[in-house]
Amino acid sequence: MHLAVYLPLLPSLAAALSARWLAARLDPRLATWLLTAAALVLATASTITLGLLVIAGLVRIPLVTEAGRLSRTVLASTDTTSQFVSLAAGLLLAAAAFATVRALRHRARALLAAARQARRLPGTGDLVVIDDPAADAFTLPGLPGRIVVSTRMLDGLTEAERVALIAHERAHLRHRHHWFTTAGHLAATLNPLLKPVSRAVSYTVERWADEHAARAGGDRRLVARTVAKAALLKADHPPRAAMTLGITGTELATGGPLPRRVAALMAAPPRRRLLLVAAVAATLVLTGLCTLEAVHDLEDLLEAAGA
Repeated sequence: MHLAVYLPLLPSLAAALSARWLAARLDPRLATWLLTAAALVLATASTITLGLLVIAGLVRIPLVTEAGRLSRTVLASTDTTSQFVSLAAGLLLAAAAFATVRALRHRARALLAAARQARRLPGTGDLVVIDDPAADAFTLPGLPGRIVVSTRMLDGLTEAERVALIAHERAHLRHRHHWFTTAGHLAATLNPLLKPVSRAVSYTVERWADEHAARAGGDRRLVARTVAKAALLKADHPPRAAMTLGITGTELATGGPLPRRVAALMAAPPRRRLLLVAAVAATLVLTGLCTLEAVHDLEDLLEAAGA
């Protein structure tokens, strides 16, 4: 096994360091697709890398070497992977697999529960207004998906702000944003280095919905005001349970994503920055090539040892 086996791990670190920067500079729709794809590619590459390191250690165990009729001399002279590295890779791979299975079950149950709740809501349209003293607005993915807004939230907004809020939530529903956040979450569970990428995807889907509402109403400042106002209403009249996708949030006082969303809406619309996208895409392609090279290295090692 050569240096190529470790190279797919480096882009994960680069992605963690650059995810927030990319999310702030790219068009949010493009950023969501790009960051989600990056998370999936890098999580897959890192998992394959750990698997290759585990196999490289397993084939050097005497029982496995004899069963596979492999040459110990060739393995020792050709493969520089230490048993400690293979053991560490095995532990990391097992922990990641266990955590991912748990996260997948939890997310699947949450999505199924949301779909059941959406089916039980009254009415036939996508918008449901509930009489609730808590201020909230969120989407429930399902077939069909529903937009839920409380009367307390509507009472605190002007007519134009209500339209902006509904447009924001409708964007979540129409573009299936829950699948992007689910993919990012699972990728980060498989490779914890990608947690900043997962958080960036959660931010960009909200920015995507913000920009959709701004284009629909033609007033970016109105949407910015609606985002801030809805968050303040929710803080004053908190809901009983938090939802995954919604215009409101709790980050207004902590300098989190919500103030960044408001600031982005107060600025000019984001540009596509195709050169930046091309650079990220090229990095992902190189990661894939390095992973394939590592796989070929292991195949060559096993062929040489079995000759």
